[in-house]
Amino acid sequence: MKIKVCGMKFPGNIRDLSKLPVCYMGMIFYDKSPRFADGLTFADVNILPSHIQRVGVFVNADIDFIMEKVNKYNLGLVQLHGSESAAFCKELDKTIPVIKAFNVSDISDFGQTKVYEDACSYFLFDTKTPQHGGSGLKFDWQILDAYTGKRNFFLSGGISAGDTESIKKIQHPKFYGIDLNSKFETEPGLKDITQLQQFIKALVL
Repeated sequence: MKIKVCGMKFPGNIRDLSKLPVCYMGMIFYDKSPRFADGLTFADVNILPSHIQRVGVFVNADIDFIMEKVNKYNLGLVQLHGSESAAFCKELDKTIPVIKAFNVSDISDFGQTKVYEDACSYFLFDTKTPQHGGSGLKFDWQILDAYTGKRNFFLSGGISAGDTESIKKIQHPKFYGIDLNSKFETEPGLKDITQLQQFIKALVL
């Protein structure tokens, strides 16, 4: 299982995160988010070891803006949280792997993923809210069993330190990783490294 920590924005916090066994670190490039990371420099994120890939999170951004951030921060993947079309995702995925986020609350919501099957590298399933992620709310993970697509997916939405046993019970063959954010924060964008460390340790036991 891959572990992604998203919504990072403080250089010292990124340095501390770099010491944990995580696979992806997400930075949000959406100016309406309290975790907007545009103040980071390349040096701030270059502290990460090679096994932690940098992910840029975007909401209805144009390709020029996305590629500017890809090049500035040497991103390894991009995550799209808006209403981006399958054609847009497919064009971008030719250059850099795309994680397309979908808001879900019931089984019928998985239907929206079908036109994206050949347009993205990964999916991410988040809780359906008016926000573009970071709500801290969960959806019913049991409905994941109804997803029959071919793309591996990240699970997001309100994952907290008390969810280790529930996560271990998920046996879906396309369950690729988890996306951790607001439930491990002391303020927007500032992660509690000790809490993350304890959670990860409990998850792999």
